[in-house]
Amino acid sequence: MMLKEKFEELGAFETLKKVSEIGYNAVEISQIPMTEENVAELKRAQDELGMEIASLSCNVIDEGTPGGNDALDTKFDKIVQDCKTLGVTKLRIGMLPFANMKNKETALAFCRQANEFGEKLKEEGIQLYYHNHHVEFRKYEDEFLIDIIARECPALDFELDLHWVQRGGADPIAILEQYKDRAGLVHIKDYRIGAIPDEAFSALEEGDVASFYTAFTNIVEFAEIGAGSMDYQAIVNKALDLGIEYLLVEQDMLYGRDPFDCLADSRQALIDYGFADLF
Repeated sequence: MMLKEKFEELGAFETLKKVSEIGYNAVEISQIPMTEENVAELKRAQDELGMEIASLSCNVIDEGTPGGNDALDTKFDKIVQDCKTLGVTKLRIGMLPFANMKNKETALAFCRQANEFGEKLKEEGIQLYYHNHHVEFRKYEDEFLIDIIARECPALDFELDLHWVQRGGADPIAILEQYKDRAGLVHIKDYRIGAIPDEAFSALEEGDVASFYTAFTNIVEFAEIGAGSMDYQAIVNKALDLGIEYLLVEQDMLYGRDPFDCLADSRQALIDYGFADLF
């Protein structure tokens, strides 16, 4: 996802060649149009670079967003074929659709659809995963939404995004432990408190305390591993102890930085933590 503009600029193979040169040997494909050309370039990256494709991405229903992930309700057979062409057995849903975030009933409607497709994909030898954000830590009748999804979607496993777990107010290590039997994929990025912008202080000087407070409460940033407050030495050790198969470095927003530089910094931090052998 963080390299989608590079895919457009350089093409799939050349982008993954640069990723390989940085030192990453496995990637997840998300928000990349799975055109015939891109699939062929991904296959070439596997064959020529030894690049492992950990997982592909999909939506449950076609929401009409151009250039995004294919949807299971309209392109099920194509998604299955792409997985088989690339030898991928892990397929992930990137997020709860916006409309299904409204309330418990809309979330349950999503669960019914997703679980049905999860069962169908199992028949094809493909496991469907659900990627969380912070909204899954909203409570409904004293139960977190993530736990409701887990109960209502037995055919789905989890791709746990630990930054979003932290943003949801939960303990990343505790959530890893709770879902250790269903977490084959994990997203790692750091959680940084940014600076309050100058505009907010200008508003404060003008007596606009409300605008200042809005800025004050919205300074959480996505960060490279090691550039934030999360204890990734402990987190990665726990993930390895639990047998998590893939730890995937991601960063939703780069704040003007080049994504290749961000990936290099995160890799170096993980090496500094003692995890060079993971690459």
